[in-house]
Amino acid sequence: MNIPMRDPVIPGTSMAYHPFLPHRAPDFAMSAVLGHQPPFFPALALPPNGAAALSLPGALAKPIMDQLVGAAETAIPFSSLGHQAAAHLRPLKTLEPEEEVEDDPKVHLEAKELWEQFHKRGTEMVITKSGRRMFPPFKVRCTGLDKKAKYILLMDIVAADDCRYKFHNSRWMVAGKADPEMPKRMYIHPDSPATGEQWMSKVVTFHKLKLTNNISDKHGFTILNSMHKYQPRFHIVRANDILKLPYSTFRTYVFPETEFIAVTAYQNDK
Repeated sequence: MNIPMRDPVIPGTSMAYHPFLPHRAPDFAMSAVLGHQPPFFPALALPPNGAAALSLPGALAKPIMDQLVGAAETAIPFSSLGHQAAAHLRPLKTLEPEEEVEDDPKVHLEAKELWEQFHKRGTEMVITKSGRRMFPPFKVRCTGLDKKAKYILLMDIVAADDCRYKFHNSRWMVAGKADPEMPKRMYIHPDSPATGEQWMSKVVTFHKLKLTNNISDKHGFTILNSMHKYQPRFHIVRANDILKLPYSTFRTYVFPETEFIAVTAYQNDK
């Protein structure tokens, strides 16, 4: 099955939907995504014959960690992962298996009314060379998690379409074909992994995720093109170790009202 990278945003959706398999179960295997589209983890792109390449611990070398960005304003240095360091020296069988649990995660967008007000006018997010935080900030509340199981929460931001835009006559309009995109980075929430009980006890915020237009960024910021439209995505992974991410099932949630156009300066004076 060929899974497209960019699916249409469904307007008027009150809750997040799952963009990859909208008519099937809400989970999808990471290996499926890696095999059919530009990978979240470029170092782990699969060969045409499937997931065999992921069976070797050696596949978990430094490049994958460069894609898993923590809350600090720099990418997680491979050597600073503490007990998770030296993945290539650590056999996967030493990672404890997850217990079978029953959960039904649901995600609710905080400040939904504010996002909707921005969305009606065409949300703009300022990007800078030095990196700038999102406004409105991306915050969610999770329910339906297993209290004792551990989860990793992540975000990424992907292109919403293949167009470049311009602000003309007080409105946004298509101005041509999109510029090539830089490989997208997954931003891991700094509290990951944590128990379902811990996640559900608070609002989950990604206020330290920063947007930049610096294609040479070394800080782990999300690199975007100005005057292009993007869609933030939120992911829940039930796993007790970050090294399990490439082998895990991702539950993905997308809120259409959080779509935005990246700009270097606000265009709409409203």
